[in-house]
Amino acid sequence: MIQPTRAVLAVILGLVVVPLLPAQDASRAGERPGRSGGGDAGQGGRGGTWAFVPKPDAFRAEALFDLRSMNETVAGGSGFVRLSPDGNSFVRGDGTPIRFWAVNTGVQHGRPPAELAHHARFLAKRGVNLVRLHGHLESHDRNPGLADPDNKAIDEAWRLVAAMKKEGIYTSISPYWAAELKHVPASWGVEGWPEGQSPQGLLFFNPRLQQGYKAWLRALLSPANPYTGIPLAKDPALAMIHLQNEDSLLFWTEQAIKGKQLELLGQQFGDWAKKKYGSIPAARRAWGGESMPEDDPARGILGIHIVWQLTQNNSGGLKKRADDQLHFFADTMYAFNAEIARYLREDLGCRQLINAGNWRTADSIRLNDAERWSYTANEVMAVNTYYSPIHIGPDRGWRIDRGDRFEDVSVLLNPRAFPLNIRQVAGHPMMITETHWVPPMSYQSEAPFLVAAYQSLTGLDVVYWFSTGEAEWSNQDRAEWDSASRAKWTIATPMVLGQFPAAALMFRRGDIAQGKPAVVEHRSLRQVFERVPPLIAEDPGYDPNRDLGDSARRAHLPRGIDPLAYLVGPVEVAYGSEPSKTRVAELARWIDRKAQVVRADTGQLAWDYGRGFCALRAPAAQGATGFLGKAGPIALGDLTIRCDNDYATILAVSLDGRPLGTSARILVQVGTRARPTGWVDREATFPADGGKQTIHGRQIDSTGTMPWAIVRTKAAIQVRNPALTKAIPLDANGMPRGTCRVRRDAGGLELELPGDALYVVLSAR
Repeated sequence: MIQPTRAVLAVILGLVVVPLLPAQDASRAGERPGRSGGGDAGQGGRGGTWAFVPKPDAFRAEALFDLRSMNETVAGGSGFVRLSPDGNSFVRGDGTPIRFWAVNTGVQHGRPPAELAHHARFLAKRGVNLVRLHGHLESHDRNPGLADPDNKAIDEAWRLVAAMKKEGIYTSISPYWAAELKHVPASWGVEGWPEGQSPQGLLFFNPRLQQGYKAWLRALLSPANPYTGIPLAKDPALAMIHLQNEDSLLFWTEQAIKGKQLELLGQQFGDWAKKKYGSIPAARRAWGGESMPEDDPARGILGIHIVWQLTQNNSGGLKKRADDQLHFFADTMYAFNAEIARYLREDLGCRQLINAGNWRTADSIRLNDAERWSYTANEVMAVNTYYSPIHIGPDRGWRIDRGDRFEDVSVLLNPRAFPLNIRQVAGHPMMITETHWVPPMSYQSEAPFLVAAYQSLTGLDVVYWFSTGEAEWSNQDRAEWDSASRAKWTIATPMVLGQFPAAALMFRRGDIAQGKPAVVEHRSLRQVFERVPPLIAEDPGYDPNRDLGDSARRAHLPRGIDPLAYLVGPVEVAYGSEPSKTRVAELARWIDRKAQVVRADTGQLAWDYGRGFCALRAPAAQGATGFLGKAGPIALGDLTIRCDNDYATILAVSLDGRPLGTSARILVQVGTRARPTGWVDREATFPADGGKQTIHGRQIDSTGTMPWAIVRTKAAIQVRNPALTKAIPLDANGMPRGTCRVRRDAGGLELELPGDALYVVLSAR
C-alpha cells in the first residue's frame, strides 16, 4: 500500500513542518504501528514508565481545571430536557442547546451516600453531565409475584438521581435487560416458558410480561423519591427513560422463542395477516401458496420462520412471506414502544424523553432499518457498539486472564471498526448507550479524542462510556478472582477517564464544526420491509457474551457507498420517504484511498489510516492521536507537535473559549499507553473464528497488579500565542506541581512536555 509522504500530509490540513526543542530520547524505530511490543508499555513501571497513584480529589479551588461550572447548578433547573425544533438534538428546559458527555455508572450499588456524592462531583469536574443507570427492576426474591419490584434497586436509582442532580448531572435509566433475567420464575405465570431461560423477545408481544413490566415502572417512577421529595416522573433531573436494553425480535435470540409463546406470536401474526389481506387463506395466496407445518388457519395461527430465514436472499412466495414476517415483527416492536410511551405519559405523568431500544439485528444490511424504524415510536434512537479486537480466553466476556491471547490494534489502523460509524435517523437524536475501547488491547488514549471529534463532526448526540463502578479511579487490587488490574469493561483508567477533561470540554462547548451530510438516504417503507439493501450500512458490532466466533463481521455491499463516508460527515437515513430524494456528497474529494487518508468535509479533521493517526485543527482545539512518532512534526495552525513516543495522544484546548492563538489559558492533555504494574505479554500466533483466521497477536504471561504503569511522554510542542508565559504541569486532580521550562520568542511558547503528567496548563499570567 502507498502511504502519504509528509508533504501529502501537509496538504491535508495545510500543515507546515517546523523544528522544535529536542525530545528526551527516541522511540524504537523498528516497532510496527498498531502492534504492541510490550517494551513501550513497560514491564510494570521499569524503563520508561511512571506509576499512576493519584491522591483522592479534594476539589480544591486551586485546581487549574474543573468543568463543574459547565453544568447547571442542579440538573433540570430550567425544566425537562426536550428535543430541538428540528428534532435532531437536545435542548434544556429553557430552550438552550445542550450536549452531553456521558458514562454508565454503578457506584450507587451498595456505596454509602458520601461516596456516591463524591463520585458525582468527581465526574462533574471531568466534564460529565449525564449518567446512565443500567438496572433491573424485577424482583429477585424467591417465587416473587409478577408485579413485585426489586425495592433495593429502586432505592439505588432514587439515590443516584438525587446525588447526580446536585452536581448538575442528568440521569437516564434503563430498567430492563432480558439477557440478565436468566430465570423467569414460574410464579410469574408466563405459560409454557422454561424457568431456566431468559425471556429475550418476549416483552414485545407477551401481555403477561408487559403487565409486570408496567408495574415495575410504576414502582420506580410514581412514589416520591425520599432523597429529593418528588417522584422521578416529575423530576427533570431524570432526562431520559430507555425502555429496554439489547433485546429485539430481529436478533438471533428470536430463535429461542418456542412452545406456547411461539404459538402466541404465531396467533398475533395471523391477526396481522388478516388485517392486511382480509383472511389467512388470502395471505397464503398472496404468498404463492407458501406454507409452514405450524400454520393452523382454523385457529388463526401462522407459523413463524426463524430469524435466519430473514437474513437470506429469498425468492418467490417464500420472500413475500418472509417480508411480511419482518413487517409484522417491526410493527409488533413499534406497537410495544408506542404503548409504553402512552403508559408513561398518560398513566404515570412522565415528561422525560423516551428511547425505545439500543440493539442490533442478525443482518445489518437486511434488517437494521426495520429495527430502527420500530424505534421511531419514541423520540430518541440508540445502539450499543464497542471497539473490541479479538480476545480469546475462558472468561473473555468479563475479565482478562494469564494465558489469554489477543489482538492489539489501534482503531486508527482499522477505521471500519470505529464505533461511531452510525446511520442516524433524520428527525431523531442518536446515541450510543454503551461504548469502550475494550482491553486487553492497549491503544485507548485515542478513544476520548476520536469520540469527541467525530461526535462533533457527525452530530451524534450522546456516547455513554461503559462503565465505572468506582467513586474515582479503578486503581485498587481486589480478590484474585476479580482483580481490578484485570477488569475488562472499566473506563475509570488513566487512558480513558483520564483523557476526559479536554475531550469533554471541546465537545460540549462545540469547538469542532459539524459537517454537511455525506449521505442522506431516503427509504420507502416498502424498501425497508422488503429487505432492499441500503446504499450504506453499518458494520455489525461484536459482543463476546452474545456473538458466536471471535470477531465482528463486516457488512458487504458490492455496489454500496464507500463506508469511510462516516468519517467525512453525517450519514443519515429518512424512513417513509421518496428514494429519489437521496443525496450523496462528492466523497472522492474527501476520501483518498491511494494515500489512505479521509478528511472531514469541514477541513478540521484528517484520519490517516495508513500510518495510524488522526489530526484535529479547529480554532480552540488542536491535537493529534495515534502513531505520532512516525508522523514527523505535525503543524496544526497554532499548535505544532513533535512526538518521539511510538503512540500518543496530545490535545490542546482553550480553557477560556478563545482561539488557541489568543487564549490566555490552554489545557494540554496527554495520553500514551498504560498497563498494570508487572503486566507481561509476548508475541503469539493463534487461530480465530474456528480456524478461518490466523492472528499475529499477543499472549498474556502476567496480568500484573496496581498501580497503572504509564508510558512516559516524549514530546515537545510549540504554541503560536505571544501572550503565553508559563507552563504548569498538573496532577490527576488538576493541582499545580511546579513549572516546566519553556522557551519564548515573539511568535509564542515552546516546551518539552513532562514525562509523567497527563495535563499541563499554559498560561499568560
